[in-house]
Amino acid sequence: MKIRYFAGAAEAAGVTEETIESDFEVTVAELVDQLSADRERLAKVLAVSTLLIDGRPTHVRTEYVSPGAQIDVLPPFAGG
Repeated sequence: MKIRYFAGAAEAAGVTEETIESDFEVTVAELVDQLSADRERLAKVLAVSTLLIDGRPTHVRTEYVSPGAQIDVLPPFAGG
C-alpha cells in the first residue's frame, strides 16, 4: 500500500509518503493502528483525518484495504 500524507499529516508523519508491504487485505482500523504505532502525534492526526482509498473517501474503519491500494491522508484544513 502506498500511503500519501498531506499538510499537517505529513508534518506529523515526518514523511510525505511511505509504502506498507502486505500480502493480504487489512481493515482501515488495522492500517491506522499500524501507521500510528510509536507515532503519537500521527495517531492524533489520523483520528481526525479523512482517508481516501484509491481516491474514494471512507469513514468506515471496518472497510478492507487491498495490498495495492493508494491511501491519501487528508487532515482537516483551516480556511475556506
